Formats: sequence, C-alpha cells, structure tokens
Amino acid sequence: MGSLLVDNIGELVTNDGRNGDPLGVRRDAAVLIEDGQVAWVGPARYAPAADRRLDAGGAAVLPGFVDSHAHLVFAGDRAAEFAARMAGAPYTGGGIRTTVGATRAASDDDLRAAVGRLRAEMLRQGTTTVEIKSGYGLTVADEARSLRIAGEFTDDTTFLGAHVVPAEYADRPDDYVGLVCGPMLAAAAPYARWIDVFCERGAFDADHARAILACGQAAGLGVRLHANQLGPGPGVRLGVELDAASVDHCTHLSDADVDALAGAETVATLLPGAEFSTRSPYPDARRLLDAGVTVALATDCNPGSSYTSSMPFCVALAVREMRMTPAEAVWAATAGGAAALRRTDVGRLTPGSRADLVILDAPTHLHLAYRPGVPLIRQVLHNGVPR
Repeated sequence: MGSLLVDNIGELVTNDGRNGDPLGVRRDAAVLIEDGQVAWVGPARYAPAADRRLDAGGAAVLPGFVDSHAHLVFAGDRAAEFAARMAGAPYTGGGIRTTVGATRAASDDDLRAAVGRLRAEMLRQGTTTVEIKSGYGLTVADEARSLRIAGEFTDDTTFLGAHVVPAEYADRPDDYVGLVCGPMLAAAAPYARWIDVFCERGAFDADHARAILACGQAAGLGVRLHANQLGPGPGVRLGVELDAASVDHCTHLSDADVDALAGAETVATLLPGAEFSTRSPYPDARRLLDAGVTVALATDCNPGSSYTSSMPFCVALAVREMRMTPAEAVWAATAGGAAALRRTDVGRLTPGSRADLVILDAPTHLHLAYRPGVPLIRQVLHNGVPR
C-alpha cells in the first residue's frame, strides 16, 4: 500500500498530553501513515514525502473513537419497552430476558448479520475500536457462540454470562452461578479477553459477583464490571478490589466509591445513552474528574436500555448533561476508552499507534458537542485504510 500523508489538518487531536494539554492539539498539522501505523506527526510544512496524500481541507482530525462497552450480539427488538418508558414506566433491567429468548432462537447467520450491521454503523460514525459482550445467550452453547461471533468483529470480547439469572434458574441462583463458573466459563474463555458481571439488585450480589470474577481471573480473563447503575451498591469498590480495568455506569456513587476509584487504575466508564433512554439520573462526571478519576465514555449499545451506536451523541450528552468540557468528553471517548480496555495502541495519534483517525466536517473538536445530532464524520481511516 505504501505510505499515506494526511495533511492540511486545521486542528489535530493527538492525545499525547504535551504541554499540559491532554488532547495534545496541534495546528496546521500532518500525519504520516505507514503499514497501518502512525509513523510521524508534526507541522505540515515539515511533513516527509509519502506515496499518497489525503487533503483534510483544513478540518479537525482526531483519533478514532474507542467504544469500550457494547452489547451487539442479540436478536429481536424492544422498541415497545422504550415507548413504555417514555410514557412513564420505570426501567428495571427485566427486559433483558426478552432479548435472551430472541437471541437463543436466532441462527448464527442472523446474529452475525446483526453484529455486522451495528459494527458498520459504528464505523461510519467514527468508532474504530469496540468491545463486544455476550450476555444474551445464558446457556453454555449460546454464550460460547455469542463470543465466537463477536470475535469476528473485535479482539476485545467480554464474557457476560452473569448478565441476569435466566428464567429457568430463577429459583436456583446459586446453581446458575455454579454453571457460569464451571462449564460456561470453560466454553467461553477461549473466545474471550474479559469477564464481566452485572452487579446490581435484580441481577448478582457482591458475593456472587466476586466468585464469578475470581473464576474468570483464574482462567486468564481480565475483569470488567457493571456497577452502581440502578442504585448505590458494592460494585464499584469490588471492581477496585479486583483491579478491574473498568467499572461501568457509576451512576450512584458514595464518597467512598469516588475515593476508591481515585486511588486506583480502574477506569470509570460512563454510559450517558443509558440515562437518556431510561430517563434516569446522569452520572456526575465532574465529581469524578475533579477527584482525579480516569473517565471513559461508551455507548452501551444494546436493544433495551441504550440503542445507540453513536459516540458523537454520547460526547454531546456528556457535555450537556454530565458537566464535562468538550475536551474532557473527546478525551474520554478516545484515550479514556483505550484506558478502559488497557490498550496503548489506540485512542491516540502518536508514532507507533494504530492509524485510526477521523476527519470531521468541522474546524475543531468542539463541534461534536456544539452541533449535536449532525453527521460530522466526513471520513474514517481504520488501520490506515479509508473506510
């Protein structure tokens, strides 16, 4: 393919953190790409020669979005549930079992097509890295196939057999935890990088969550955790205790939860699409950021509580509803997501990073929040290849 020079960049977000600016913004810049990686970044007037040139037209360029929390392997539709919530019905998480039934009944080809459609939708909106969870199969065979299919679209696959207790185990939750820790984990682990638990009322308590996550760690999987979405609870501190890469939702936090996150490497991943779709209180990102917590943004794309695949939408929500600055929100949607996946090759545009970049139809990153709902993604390069 040879080398590619992207130049005439009006504003380049590198996330290199130089000069005290977390976004590492450069003006009148250029990026040289070789073999799918960033080879050089600097002023356009000093750009090295390349085999090909892509003119950014004076627009803003930023790293591809890193969506570190998504549930893409599912079948069925829950639009009626959404309509009911908009009419005043509360969100309880109970609709997950509806999706479980539809997913179990779907063919591999149907699930693969559904994931492919959503992954393509994400890419068009600038998401170049995505984590995909299982969690809508909840049998040994269905969880393994969900992860096998997810692995066709991403390296960051997460085993979420502990999403909810399925109906057939409703009166035997301990037996289901035993299944998750035993045969289900054994079948799922070869296709997973991570393990996750929905630690919440109506799902799994702290003792069950700890047991499941410990088994996952013993099988070589990294830890993630759904925590403190529906109310206060032990999930955040459990995640910190187990050195989870990320605890996700973080809507209802005590001072002790915030202190625990501030003293740990665990990322707080906020999912404003879920609050938008469930009419729930938004997390207080300002409180976390002011305490020194690393914050990521993700879509939580799923058919029930957050059926959006748009990271730009989540950036706009974070600025409007969660008291983040535009710069903080863009960092959280790129470098923050990479931190939540414990990856250093994505979420930034620095020499050696993967050449995932987004050209906006706008002069600065500010427009992602300034012009909500507008399709500002002009072009996406993934592994250095225009998409």
